[in-house]
Amino acid sequence: MAVEPIRAARVETPAGAPDPHQAVARRNGLRRLVRCLFAEGIVDRRKLVVPPGTTTARMVLAGQGGTLEFERLTRAPADTVLLDSDIVHVAPDGRRTRVETPAALIALLRRDFAFDLPEAGLARLVADMDDSMANDAAARAFRVDWNADLDRRAAEVGAPDLAACLLCRATPAEASALLDRWGALEGHPFHPTWKSRPDLSAAEVAALSPEFDARVYLRLGAIRRDMVHLETMPRVADANAWFAEAYPTAFAAWHAGMTARGLDPASWLPLPIHPWHLEAHVRSNYAEEIAEGILIVDGPTLQTAPSMSFRTMMPVAPADAPHVKLPIALWMTSEQRSLQAKSIHMGPRNSAVIEAILAREGGFGGRLAIFPEEVAYHYRHAERQDDAPGRFLSVVFRSVKAVFADCAGLLPVPAAALFAGLPGSGLPGSGRPFFTALVEAEGQVATVARIEAFFRRYVRTVVRPVIAIHLLYGIGLEAHQQNTIVAFDKSGAAVRTLVRDFGDGRSFAPLLRAQGLSLEPYRHPRILPTVFEDDIEPVRALVMNACFVCHLHALALAISREYGLGSDRLWAVLAEETAAAFEAVRDRVAPDLWRQERAAFLEAPWIGRSLLRMHMETYVDYRRQHGLTNPLAGHVAAEVR
Repeated sequence: MAVEPIRAARVETPAGAPDPHQAVARRNGLRRLVRCLFAEGIVDRRKLVVPPGTTTARMVLAGQGGTLEFERLTRAPADTVLLDSDIVHVAPDGRRTRVETPAALIALLRRDFAFDLPEAGLARLVADMDDSMANDAAARAFRVDWNADLDRRAAEVGAPDLAACLLCRATPAEASALLDRWGALEGHPFHPTWKSRPDLSAAEVAALSPEFDARVYLRLGAIRRDMVHLETMPRVADANAWFAEAYPTAFAAWHAGMTARGLDPASWLPLPIHPWHLEAHVRSNYAEEIAEGILIVDGPTLQTAPSMSFRTMMPVAPADAPHVKLPIALWMTSEQRSLQAKSIHMGPRNSAVIEAILAREGGFGGRLAIFPEEVAYHYRHAERQDDAPGRFLSVVFRSVKAVFADCAGLLPVPAAALFAGLPGSGLPGSGRPFFTALVEAEGQVATVARIEAFFRRYVRTVVRPVIAIHLLYGIGLEAHQQNTIVAFDKSGAAVRTLVRDFGDGRSFAPLLRAQGLSLEPYRHPRILPTVFEDDIEPVRALVMNACFVCHLHALALAISREYGLGSDRLWAVLAEETAAAFEAVRDRVAPDLWRQERAAFLEAPWIGRSLLRMHMETYVDYRRQHGLTNPLAGHVAAEVR
């Protein structure tokens, strides 16, 4: 089911009629911008006033700029401000104008920003948001035929929805790969530029992006072994032998091509290169290496599909072949997507350490598994020994076969896909979220008790191992919506958490050493460290932002809104399960550390990454953070000190 792509024709809107997909994209862009502006404190949320008996929030603009009216603005836990309708600007003379775009809203709010932000950063933000919304609208139009095809396939097997169809018709690897693409529509919940790809034409976006069900042929070039830094997990004896077993057909073609050139394949490593990156960057920027015979850019191809990260590629056949993470010199989601030496060095090292922990801990009750990064390498000249040139000439291979084999009979769902609108439920992207098919699996009625039980099981499956590995070993899992896959059984119950992407994982070395383990850090004067010695706070901040703010809080919010749960009951469930996760390992953790971390997660302000401010400031600080009112505070008793 996951192999054949959909090639839908663009859906044409009658002349003069409003494009419904563009309208949804604009609302999506405004909603994200409002959420980020107030959550990050770029605009003081205390300026929003909701008069008694109304649902419209009003904000008086600085400098006699009039008033903004936010119709149907909702305040949710963790300082989340949700826009459900229009924004209207009321000028000082009383004229009323609907605010149609994020650019118009920024222009009105500019004098109310709490920070002095560079004009160049604001201009780039506006351009990226416009590009993001255009791509979002095009993807929603494409989705009309894609969803119709998925509906047809479900009907063929008598399945009530996409989730049931995948359980009976696809292997876990195939199902996860399809949902990785189909579930890529919404993107990061706190990113106003979630689909920004300004360096690509509309045709290139459609040809290369997961939300268009794309197929991408990677070029298998070659790089001399003596000109790379090679990092592998201990079980990998030889990178080429590993590659031959992982991709036998592609490796045979590559090996034959190298031999035909009169070269010894053993002296070279296969180097997958993204086709856009090859033509837009590699041929020109590595012309000297090509001329010197260090790099070969001709060779066979490997058919892949892009995952929701865009630059991690999933081989089409077999679906459980290792995934390929690549650099792409493309400005995308506000950053240029290089693959630095730190990720090459630390991906396999972190994978090896976490695998050892999982073996020791029995997968924390069978709840946690990882997709290990077994092999990685980047260009580093044998004489110059400079890591920087390799950030756009590198690769990470992520193994998935064993993990998906252990998911037989389960449905692995990338967490971001839980929020995507199901096929057959109206305008693409605006229908009932995918999670409703799991809450209501096997005909179950979505009573309050059923909804709460579903969420409790989900939280327990994610939080127990994430908290345990953090407290016991100092390992921070970046378990956000894109990096986390949750496996569900046929009843819709969460069973196992699968985590990927370890190149930027953070760890606290003293706790690892106390457990008899070690992790060699990557050190470079211009690269932020990921292994910490003096303070566990950076590790905690990663876990809190990724797993709690971006993932579990977002899911609690979506479920509550979908089913009309009027209280903060799901945050109480999250608090109870988080407290239980701390209790589960209490006897194995130093008392002071246990109390400190428990208070941080359950009582103190949560920490979020200030992605919008970072973008506005043109990334002068990649660790800009902001505090959020802890939505778990008060739901469980504070620990007595």
